[in-house]
Amino acid sequence: MSTPKFIDLFAGCGGLSLGLLKAGWKGVFAIEQNRDAFLTYRHNLVQNGALDYDWPSWLPETEHDIEKFLDNYSIELSGLEGEVDLIAGGPPCQGFSPAGRRNPKDPRNRMAEKYISVVQAVKPKFLLLENVRGFNATFKKGSQKQSRVPYSEVVKQRLEKEGYEVKYRIVPSADWGVPQLRPRFILIATRNDLAEDWDPFEEWYGMRECFLTGRGLSTEFPQITRDAIGDLEVTGKELTDCLDSPVSGFQQIRYQDPKTPSPFLKLMRAGLSKDSSPNSLRLPRHKPEIRERFERILRECPRGKTLNHEQRERYGLKKHSITPLCPDRPSATMTTLPDDYLHYSEARILTVREMARIQSFPDWFELLGQYTTGGPQRKSSCPRYTQVGNAVPPLLGEALGEFLLRFVADQGELGRGAA
Repeated sequence: MSTPKFIDLFAGCGGLSLGLLKAGWKGVFAIEQNRDAFLTYRHNLVQNGALDYDWPSWLPETEHDIEKFLDNYSIELSGLEGEVDLIAGGPPCQGFSPAGRRNPKDPRNRMAEKYISVVQAVKPKFLLLENVRGFNATFKKGSQKQSRVPYSEVVKQRLEKEGYEVKYRIVPSADWGVPQLRPRFILIATRNDLAEDWDPFEEWYGMRECFLTGRGLSTEFPQITRDAIGDLEVTGKELTDCLDSPVSGFQQIRYQDPKTPSPFLKLMRAGLSKDSSPNSLRLPRHKPEIRERFERILRECPRGKTLNHEQRERYGLKKHSITPLCPDRPSATMTTLPDDYLHYSEARILTVREMARIQSFPDWFELLGQYTTGGPQRKSSCPRYTQVGNAVPPLLGEALGEFLLRFVADQGELGRGAA
């Protein structure tokens, strides 16, 4: 049986693709419009050499806007019918996110329509769509506060018309070994000629124990924040110049493997030599008054709870949200804003690598581009913090990929039932 193939739409820096590749899928191509995010994707996944990726010669190996891609490569895309088994993707979610301003008119909401356009051309066996949980919530309309149909239902009905059986659920990423709560909307669709009367989520969760134990992770207790990033604490470490920062003057820790790494850390460090340093360890340079404010918050506020309005006013914070992390519980959901969180024991925000660990990116995965971007560039740029915050946790993607791969195997020969 040939290796099942996937394409990834709105791929970002590659969290979902990485999970699928590690599960045993073969990559065909990915569509991502941001240059920095795509450079990270290409560097780690396409050019890696150790992963099964075969980028087509007809598609330039660069970033692509999906609308222009559909206009320019419609013939080549249709030629993939019968060749691609899975279309995966996470359409932009800002208009649905409860962490921001939920706006039903946000044009990014309609990117799911472009996902469906690719489905119409390729007609793969399976579809996998990931989004924020707000994708499944209703918007309010008019003075009577009447509820609209959630956009998830709109997408479901469209895909059913295209010949797919569609199921979806809100899934806590922590269920699959990610040291972060991060509830996500997951949609799994199976082409009708392959579909059975089944609940894919029930079967997926049936393999949870095997998935976690196979990676040395607990099936009873979730992974916690300290076990993910405890080795990256500054306390007791030697500091050195940060060499991968486009801006000089920053420092980072000199990395040393801990004597007794947690099971999760062993998983993140797999394949690296002893004391091999991951990239993106640049430490923030907080002003003294900011550090003093953070120290007060850590002394006076409970860990793991977002500061309320009264607390934010007490500390002179204008931010809408800031949460001191709890070391002994899974992290709050990582966003694209590094100052949404405080380290659980050090008066600072997290490094990019700490956020990447909490997202379950392995240490060999290198983030490229600027660390942060401000001013007019903020809306169009995708610095490292943003790349990580937008990503699908690779462990979650790997669990989904392994489950779908088992379903392919149960179907027997891939060509069986092909349209």
